[in-house]
Amino acid sequence: MHMEFSEIFRFVASLVFIVGLIGACAYGAKKLGLATGGLTATGGQKRLTIVEVKVVDAKHRLVLMRRDNKEHLVLLGGEQNLLIEAGIDAPELTEEEIKATSTVTTPTQQFQKIVDFIKERRA
Repeated sequence: MHMEFSEIFRFVASLVFIVGLIGACAYGAKKLGLATGGLTATGGQKRLTIVEVKVVDAKHRLVLMRRDNKEHLVLLGGEQNLLIEAGIDAPELTEEEIKATSTVTTPTQQFQKIVDFIKERRA
């Protein structure tokens, strides 16, 4: 099987073009907010965060979530998920705490926490 140089060049050029096209589509989707299902916060303001997760036992987790400066405590696992308390006033954070929180937990880290939590829950 002898391939000529022009055939090899066409194959490599086509491969580079296709990979570049996929990359351009991914970049465009990310810029348009389609990579997250279009559920990005407007103006860069995040409304929903997971504040803390505590393991109760092998099947149950307590999750403290914050939405619009209100916190909600939820018990996840087992047969049913249970809302324990809703509308808890979130503590006021100082500017130093806000900066420390924003540098420690990036959206990627928060997403990874959620993925790990779901994996543990399914196990």
